[in-house]
Amino acid sequence: MSSDSDPYTSKTPCIGLCSTVFGDLVCRGCKRFSHEIIDWNRYEPNQRAAVWNRLEQLLEQLLWSRFELVSVWALEEQLKRLKVPTDPRMPVCIKVWRLLPRLPEGGLDAAGLRLQPLWHGSSLKQVRDNLDQAFFELSKAYYDRRVP
Repeated sequence: MSSDSDPYTSKTPCIGLCSTVFGDLVCRGCKRFSHEIIDWNRYEPNQRAAVWNRLEQLLEQLLWSRFELVSVWALEEQLKRLKVPTDPRMPVCIKVWRLLPRLPEGGLDAAGLRLQPLWHGSSLKQVRDNLDQAFFELSKAYYDRRVP
């Protein structure tokens, strides 16, 4: 597959909130490691895919413990309506991750999502903040275990 047709190799996970410029070893925005951000443009397609796959695996376990996908159609419609940049081949968990910051409080139903029972009674902001913090902590723990 060419790099132009593979969302994992042609795009960056960057969401424009980089904290590595302040010395963080793991970015609080995209959750990549500082060396991955620095070297991204030099990475081969398989190296980029490995980063994307790690982020997807970490996010997936956290996201679906907080949210349930009720309607893929509604999710896709909200992504379009809110002009969230995605690729049709992008995993659903990454699409949801990119959509969450743009959803207004009470906007889960329109996006085809609902909170898992453990999170009932929590605001969308509380769940988003918790998810973001847990994703950062999991990425940091991964970095601490795997990167010398």
